[in-house]
Amino acid sequence: MPRKPRYYLAGVPSHVIQRGHNREPCFAAPEDFRYYLQCLREACLTYEATIHAYVLMTNHVHLLMTPDKVDSISRVLQSVGRRYVQYVNTSYRRSGTLWEGRHKASLIDSEHYLMSCYRYIELNPVRAGIVKRPGDYPWSSYGANAHGREDALTQAHDVYEALGRSAEARQGAYRDLFRQQVDPDSIRDLRTAINLCVPVGSDRFKAQVERRLKQRISYLPRGRPRKDPSSEE
Repeated sequence: MPRKPRYYLAGVPSHVIQRGHNREPCFAAPEDFRYYLQCLREACLTYEATIHAYVLMTNHVHLLMTPDKVDSISRVLQSVGRRYVQYVNTSYRRSGTLWEGRHKASLIDSEHYLMSCYRYIELNPVRAGIVKRPGDYPWSSYGANAHGREDALTQAHDVYEALGRSAEARQGAYRDLFRQQVDPDSIRDLRTAINLCVPVGSDRFKAQVERRLKQRISYLPRGRPRKDPSSEE
C-alpha cells in the first residue's frame, strides 16, 4: 500500500503526531521527556519551525507547529527522531526502532480550527484519564499557554495573541476556553484529518491550500469512515 502523502506549507500551522512502534512506550522516566523536549527545541531553532502547543504522552507525541520553510517539519522530526532513538538505545541498552514509521501531519485552518487544536492537544492527558485537569500534567504546553510558565519551546500563534492585549488577559481567556467543551465536530474533524494526513478547515482554506500546492487533495472516502484505533488519542 502506498504511503499517504503529507502536505506542508511555509507559514501554515500543522498538527503533527509521532507514535511509538506498536504503541510501545517512548518515555520511561522524567529525564526522557526532558531530553526529547531539548532535542525538539534545538531542532526547531536549527530548521526554523515554531511550536505553539505540545503534549508528550507515554507512547506518542502531539505537536502544533508552524514551519518557516516547506521542509522544516520533516527535518525537525528527522533530527529529533535520530537523536532521541540514540539516547534511548544507549540509556536502556536496547536496539531497533522506536517510532511507528513516519509521523503524521495535517495542515490546520487557523481561523476555524487552531484554538480547537490547541485544546485537543493539551487535553490529551485528561481524555486518557491520567489527570483530571490539564494543568496537572507536566509534559505539555498548557502551563505556558494558560499560566505563563517559562517554556523555551512554546511560542504563541497570532490567533492566541489576539485573545487579549496583555499576557495576563490572554492567559485568562485561554483558561476560559478550557471551561467550555470542545465542539465534538471539531474533534472528529481533527482526528479524521490527522489520520488521513489531509488539511482540516473550511472549503475556502482547502481551496487555498490546493492552489499553493498546485495539486488536488483527496479527503474522506465515500461511505462511513472506518474507525481508526489511533483516533482516540
